[in-house]
Amino acid sequence: MSTVALDVDAVRARFSALQGPTAFFDGPGGTQVPDSVIAAIADHLRESNANLGGAFGNSRRTDELLAQSRLAAASFLRCEPDEAIFGANMTTLNFTLSRTVGRTLRAGDEILVTKLDHDGNVSPWLELAHDFGVEVRFVEIADDTTLDYDDLERQLSDRTRIVAFPVASNAVGTLTDVKRIVELAHDAGALAWADAVHYAPHGPIDVAELGVDVLICSPYKFFGPHLGVAYGRAELLESWRPYKVRPAPDEPLGQRFETGTLAFELLAGFVAAVEYIESIGWEAIQTHERALGQRFLDGLLDRCRLYGLNRMDSRVPTFAFNVEGLSPRAVAAHLGERDIAVWRGNYYALEVMKRLGLEDGAVRVGIVHYNTADEVDRLLAALDEL
Repeated sequence: MSTVALDVDAVRARFSALQGPTAFFDGPGGTQVPDSVIAAIADHLRESNANLGGAFGNSRRTDELLAQSRLAAASFLRCEPDEAIFGANMTTLNFTLSRTVGRTLRAGDEILVTKLDHDGNVSPWLELAHDFGVEVRFVEIADDTTLDYDDLERQLSDRTRIVAFPVASNAVGTLTDVKRIVELAHDAGALAWADAVHYAPHGPIDVAELGVDVLICSPYKFFGPHLGVAYGRAELLESWRPYKVRPAPDEPLGQRFETGTLAFELLAGFVAAVEYIESIGWEAIQTHERALGQRFLDGLLDRCRLYGLNRMDSRVPTFAFNVEGLSPRAVAAHLGERDIAVWRGNYYALEVMKRLGLEDGAVRVGIVHYNTADEVDRLLAALDEL
């Protein structure tokens, strides 16, 4: 067991947003940001606001920021700087990259997605099916919300071109066995296409170790600004024909897929967010989150039905549940009146909710490292009032 302790009071002191009365368990929808991220965004707008490629100071500093952002992405994802791609958000990037790879597909090709996926890693493929005649197939999940790997293996064929999957479910917190999925995909001659949006605030990512071909995440889920970041394996990026305007550069590789002018101030915030996480360290983050997650599970009332794993192994501390006799809307409103922020509904995880038979979705509690044991106890006490 890890002995690395997190000084949560020191962490929270770095967030002005955490100084008020609200207990933020809404992290899966977007985390709060440390003051250093806010300062980096403001500093860029004050001191370096210009487009790329100019011969004057502000523009040169923006050039330097973009290079620094690729280095930060390389550090966060363990990839080469040229393999990093920036965009408006994960979904926009996924539509861009899926549309690009669609140029290589033919009618009758197959794409596998999972019933654990956020729709941002489903609908882009459904749109390809609509436009190009490829077939999208859904890999099942078990009753405990773990991925059915036997079903994945059964559905793979010589027509499979892409296996799209989440690293962690944004709805129920279940982790997938990424290396196993990648191995199965590659053995079938398919690309492994990972959605790491929900996992990114909870643990380190190493795309080389995982072996994925594409991985997409969103900095606003890991203490940064609203932005999307993707990794694409260099050989793939070189082989794909991007949708871009003719004057846009072809190098670095990732920039070929960045249409239009980037939000440079948000890149400054992204760099600051990566630096913030590095200053805390993943071991301390994961140790703290695991303890809080177990505290929540141990205290959850019998009236609350949990969907997903009733243990901290093989999951991140994101919990979907319903309270007997009450709608998710009513529970979320009750908690909101007590300054406890949670989400309710389907969180765009349509297939998970359909599989679980939850027409109205569920209440979702998302714990991240800036949450405290007192906040978890406060949440449990508020649920006990229902």
